Amino acid sequence: MSGTRKLHRLFPLALLLGGCATSTSTTREAASPVEAARQGKMRVVDLGHPLSEEMPVFPGGVRLKSTTLGTVEKDGYYINEFHIGEHTGTHVDAPAHFIPGAATVEQLSPESLSGFAAVVDITSQVAGNPDYEVSVEDLLAWEKQHGSLGPQHVVLIRSGWASRWGDETRYRNTDTAGVMHFPGVSVAASQLLRERKVKGLGIDTLSTDPGPSATFEQHRDFLGGGGYHIENLGDMSALPPQGAFVVVAVMAVKGGSGAPARVMAFLEQ
Repeated sequence: MSGTRKLHRLFPLALLLGGCATSTSTTREAASPVEAARQGKMRVVDLGHPLSEEMPVFPGGVRLKSTTLGTVEKDGYYINEFHIGEHTGTHVDAPAHFIPGAATVEQLSPESLSGFAAVVDITSQVAGNPDYEVSVEDLLAWEKQHGSLGPQHVVLIRSGWASRWGDETRYRNTDTAGVMHFPGVSVAASQLLRERKVKGLGIDTLSTDPGPSATFEQHRDFLGGGGYHIENLGDMSALPPQGAFVVVAVMAVKGGSGAPARVMAFLEQ
């Protein structure tokens, strides 16, 4: 039985949110998510980075600034205030980020922010080319092995760049001319994902466009189709190519072009 089908039986909520059909009998037989967790049949992988004042940001981005307003010792409770940019840390780009009049972050539906993860691994290509762009051929190779991409999927690009997160200089990888070098997604691949009607597209770098891009054509293409991006994802090495169910818990900021997010993947043990 495939990983996705097993997760269907284990995690019926995924069926509802992922938009995948199942029989009534299968739904009745499946354990609830809570019961599955109690039985040790499910684990959760955090796919993001904790927000911190030291984390890498895109040039011109707004860093986290946190101020302590109260402590248990002095005030009886601990509380902070924080200031942060919409596109800082692990975050979501809403269509409005590049498309006038398009959906803002709070208008993204819960159904669109959850689905089955299709993990496309390009670590070997990136090892020889930091500017590597996910190609149509990469996506077709994934489909040949795992089946067609579709509206049930959130596509996650694993480049291995997350290993550089602790060092902003290495994460940005800027040359002497001020040009950044990190992997991204080609416009042609973006167009194919739009045609497949996938829900969202995530990557473990500063941007879904490759580092040298100054025009953000991939952003304009994918967001223009109504999808959303997840940028600065963390380590995805624990995820299989297919079968995990991902939840993108983005802050619902009214009118926002994006917002920080906690991204979690649910896996069968």
